[in-house]
Amino acid sequence: PCSCRSAGLLPASTVRLDREKVSSIGKLRRLAEIHSLYLQQNRIEKIENLDSFPNLRFLCLAGNRIQRVQNLRALPHLSVLDLSRNQIRVLDAEELPRSLRILDLTGNECTRQEGYRDLVLAALPHLLQLDSQPTHGNAPEEEAGDPSSSEEEDEELLPEPRIPFTVDRDFLAAVQRELAGRARRRR
Repeated sequence: PCSCRSAGLLPASTVRLDREKVSSIGKLRRLAEIHSLYLQQNRIEKIENLDSFPNLRFLCLAGNRIQRVQNLRALPHLSVLDLSRNQIRVLDAEELPRSLRILDLTGNECTRQEGYRDLVLAALPHLLQLDSQPTHGNAPEEEAGDPSSSEEEDEELLPEPRIPFTVDRDFLAAVQRELAGRARRRR
């Protein structure tokens, strides 16, 4: 049957396996060309084997059965992470990659932890948006006094994602364009 998710409609760097009744992330060969992975609305219980995607920038695991944030430190380029609507009771912020710019944990019990937002912001210095809310430059200043680092740059926000942002296929492209533009301006 014809599907709107056919390979011809998506960039080669994107893998969509949403709503496919996937129950686990198996070990795969190294897939360095994959930048975006959609695994929302499945039956995944554990975050694992993502080191097969070393250049992953966008990961959606919304609407699964995940209970712990783990095994994400192997993704040094991850910018956008959607773990909304899972079963995460307690968040270990040290397990989150420091490269994150956008993080969504709405619909998880961990968001009701005392000091949750402060804990996440302290662990993720470059975060621009948490649970669909801008962080408003709450990050600690990087390299104070360094003229090459600009405070204004840190306070710029990415385009507001639509809720849920995982539905909008153009969103990742906008994030990548924004980050590439910032990299060019830094140079």
